[in-house]
Parts: sequence; C-alpha cells; structure tokens
Amino acid sequence: MACWFEGPLAAFDTETTGVDVENDRIVSAALVVQDGPGSRPRVTRWLVNPGVPVPPGATLVHGLTDEHLQRNGRWPAPVMYEVAQALAEQARVSRPLVVMNAPFDLTLLDRELRRHRASSLADWFERTPLLVLDPWVLDRHLDRCREGRRTLTDLCAQYEVPLEAAHDAAADAAAALEVARAVGRRFASRLERFSPGELHTLQAVWHAAQARGLQAWFAPSGTDEVVDPAWPLRPDLPAAA
Repeated sequence: MACWFEGPLAAFDTETTGVDVENDRIVSAALVVQDGPGSRPRVTRWLVNPGVPVPPGATLVHGLTDEHLQRNGRWPAPVMYEVAQALAEQARVSRPLVVMNAPFDLTLLDRELRRHRASSLADWFERTPLLVLDPWVLDRHLDRCREGRRTLTDLCAQYEVPLEAAHDAAADAAAALEVARAVGRRFASRLERFSPGELHTLQAVWHAAQARGLQAWFAPSGTDEVVDPAWPLRPDLPAAA
C-alpha cells in the first residue's frame, strides 16, 4: 500500500486583507486536488468581495485591489459555504488536506463562516474529521536544527519545489502540496509508518511543543507576543476565554 505522500492529496490556501485571524477577511481561496504524484491537479478558485477595504499593504502582497474585488468578487456568504463544503468532501473521501500554517487559513475560514453563515468550521466535520497535513509543522519537527526562515518560499527552495506566482492562492496551494510530498519522501523512514489520521494527531502535539519553545524564546526580550499552541484551528475567543 502506497504511503500517504505517494497517494491522493488536496491542498487549500487563502489570500486575505491581513494577518489578524479574528478581524481580517478572505479575498481569494483555492482548493487543489491531486490523485497522485505527477497527475494533473484539479483546481477550484474563489474570488471574494470582502465588503471591507483592502489595505494597500495586502494588495502589494497578492495584487488584488478593491476595484478588482468589487467588480469580480462574489459575496462572502455563498463562497464560505462552498469552500466549507469542498473541504468537507475531502474529509468524506479520506483525502488528506495540505494547509501551510493551518491555524491561519483554517481559523480565518472559521471566523468567516461565523461572520457570514452563523456556523463554524467544526460543524462541517462532526461526522467525518478533516485530516490536515501542515508542511510548516512537519518541517520544523523533522529538521529542527536547520537555521533560517520557513515560509512557503523558503520550504520550496529547501525541497526543490517550483513556486510560480507566489501569493496566488492556487499557486501557493499547489506548491504546499508538493512540499508535503517532498517532506514525506525526505523523511520517509520516520513518516511512512504513520497514517494521515495518526499524523494529524501528532502534528497537534508537535505544534504545541513548537509554540512553547517560541514563547520561551520570546520571554527574555520582554515581548508580549503570545504564540497560540492550538492546531489546526484556534478556538474562538469566547470559547478560549
């Protein structure tokens, strides 16, 4: 039986108005589905009119302007429903979902669902759990001693994965998917014995340990930055309180 990194995978990515998962909005999203290594991926894209101004800094990153989104984007409510439905389909067929820095994209999606659909992302996975593979968490755990940044661009360079049109949701999702396969192959002796479900559970533990390490590193500098240990989805603020 093929290892998970040689089998079917999907990948999800968003572009947003900023990096605050509680208040920023999704302006584009993409789901990439690939039946196996080298097979032609199927790509679904969504463009969203967020209903709020897009800061110039965000436009510089992804190139999506207010004018373009107002003209071509759809209202968030139906888009968030379609995105959640598409992710739930991946769970239904037990296809692992690659999400680079999953707590960012999945938490943003959860907040958008709460904002526009009066529901949560967890509601879609009550019967069948979503199996998430996060290249950021996997790489940090498996190659702890490597110095340097670990953005998607950095991981693509490290694992020799082409990245075209960075900060396009579909391009980033496709690249993250290939990075996940590359991480699996490079560390096959340590990963091949785990099922995607087992890896999902392990990544939650690894991410929490990584968060504690970062928090300890920040402490001597007196910074008030808090590193959330939750993975792959941060709890909503009332629940966390």
